[in-house]
Amino acid sequence: MDRRAFIGTVASGYFATASILRAQQPERVRRVGALIYLAADDPEAKLYSAAFTQGLQELGWTVGRNLQIDFRWTHGDADRVRKYAAELVAESPDVILAAGGSHVGPLQQASRSVPIVFVQVTDPVGGGFVSSLARPGGSTTGFTVFDFDISAKWLELLKLIAPRMTRVAVLRDPANPSGTGLFGAIQAVASNFGVEVSPVGLRDAGEIERGVTAFAGASNGGLVVTPSGLAIVHRGLIIKLAAQLRLPAVYPFRDFALGGGLLSYGPDVVDQYRRAAGYVDRILKGDKPADLPVQRSTKLELVLNLMTATALGLNFPQSLVLRADEVIR
Repeated sequence: MDRRAFIGTVASGYFATASILRAQQPERVRRVGALIYLAADDPEAKLYSAAFTQGLQELGWTVGRNLQIDFRWTHGDADRVRKYAAELVAESPDVILAAGGSHVGPLQQASRSVPIVFVQVTDPVGGGFVSSLARPGGSTTGFTVFDFDISAKWLELLKLIAPRMTRVAVLRDPANPSGTGLFGAIQAVASNFGVEVSPVGLRDAGEIERGVTAFAGASNGGLVVTPSGLAIVHRGLIIKLAAQLRLPAVYPFRDFALGGGLLSYGPDVVDQYRRAAGYVDRILKGDKPADLPVQRSTKLELVLNLMTATALGLNFPQSLVLRADEVIR
């Protein structure tokens, strides 16, 4: 064999061996944390985590191969939020998914460098999570669920269904900046609909039951449930109280209407988790959260529950039924 042929043979063998060794080396596993306000066994929690995981899988990430996701479920407990936020940051993840404004703040307090992608946040600028929607700055970005002008729509829907209504209890989380903001926005337009509004806290089941029961002591009342992790955690109790006390109520998410609530008007939350997977993918591939604009919800859904309306002695106008995205019969 001449010298050139010998060198070619050796080189071919070297590159073939190198290719085999590279193929045998395991892929680098990236770590993603997730701080969610529900209990792990909540049906909605399973939908959210499945949508997020599937979204990442469609982008080439597989749990157990090149991805590890560490979920923490807080079940609306403020002490757990702080504890799990610190735990997740201590594990040095590549990025953390945060559900709701009450979870973003503690994560930012634990670290200003770990990238955070949030979902279900109403006012990230007012909450101090980002500098602006277009240019978030820092290490945090994500997806908003509502603009404050939806407040007028909630009151309009309630007044359309219960025209004699003159009083509205607004269930909101006072510890969540968006809860205070949404209550203020509802209060600002209440006179346009001829109603007075009263706040009811969501800190725990006892506060909800006492507040709603006391409000229902007078006639012509209705409920507006603003979005928060606590509202979703206690959705079963809120829906039950509204039925027992015969209060027409409007809810922020579809699962409330599916669970027996009168009607809901708000975004598709599951879709937010799918879209969040896209931002997590981009950060894992090198993009900076500061360069990823905060995105708004693209579609709002109106869901009506005719069975609940009948039980309350109410009728949905036909025009509203025709506009609904879903009608539960």
